[in-house]
Amino acid sequence: MLKGRTAVVTGGSRGIGRAIVERLCRDGADVVFNYAANEEAATDVVRAVRANGGRARAVRTDLSEPDGAEELMRTADEHLGGLDILVNNAAMPFTPTPLAETDVEVFDRVMAGNTRAAFLTLRHAARHMRDGGRIVNISTLNTVRAAPGITPYAASKGALEQLTAVAARELGPRGITVNTVSPGATDTDLLRGTNPPEALQAVVGMTPLGRLGEPSDVAAAVAFLVGPDGRWITGQNLRATGGLT
Repeated sequence: MLKGRTAVVTGGSRGIGRAIVERLCRDGADVVFNYAANEEAATDVVRAVRANGGRARAVRTDLSEPDGAEELMRTADEHLGGLDILVNNAAMPFTPTPLAETDVEVFDRVMAGNTRAAFLTLRHAARHMRDGGRIVNISTLNTVRAAPGITPYAASKGALEQLTAVAARELGPRGITVNTVSPGATDTDLLRGTNPPEALQAVVGMTPLGRLGEPSDVAAAVAFLVGPDGRWITGQNLRATGGLT
C-alpha cells in the first residue's frame, strides 16, 4: 500500500526504529534511515529488508551533532529523489538521574538529539515534502505518566509533541498529516537496559493487555498513520501503550 512512496526514518537500526523500517519496506516504501554508530546492526537491517524484496539504505550520522539531521535529509534527497514519509523515531540514550544531579551537558545532548534534530527534519519536510505526505513523531507515555530521573528525556519528548501540533496546522493545507505515536513499555534493549526485571513485571501487571509491547506493535500504528487509511487523521497523539495510559 506504500508502493512508489519514499520514507526517511531516524534511528532505524534497532528496536522500534528497526521495526518501523522493516514494516514500511514490507508495505512497499523505499526507505532511508540513519544510525549513529552501530554499523553492524544497520547493515543487518538492510540485509533483512533486501532479503524480503524491500529497499532500504543506511546513513551513518549522529543527530545530536549540529549538522547531523541536515546531512541525513540531504543524503535522503539524493537517494530517494523526493520525500513522502518522515518518521522521527531517534532517541538519545540516557542514564536515569535525579533532577538535582542532572548535568546541563546531558540535558543539552538529549534535547539536541530528540528535539532539535526533529525540528530540523520537520523543517526540511515543510520545505520539500510532496503534497499529501505523512509525518509521524515518536514520543513516549512518560509525557503523561511521569517517572523520576528522566527530566531531559520527558522534556525533549514533550517538546516533540508540540512540534507535531504546530506542524499539523501549518502543513494541513497541503494534505500533509502530522501525528505523534507514544509507545508504552516496549520490549527493546533500551527498556531492559534502563529498568530492573521487577520494574518490568510491575508494568506488565498494570497493563490491561497483560504484556510488554513489541516493536512491531508500534510499527503497526505508524504504518496505519502513514498509509491510505490514515488520511483523515492529523494533529493526534496515538498512545500505543496496551492500555497503560
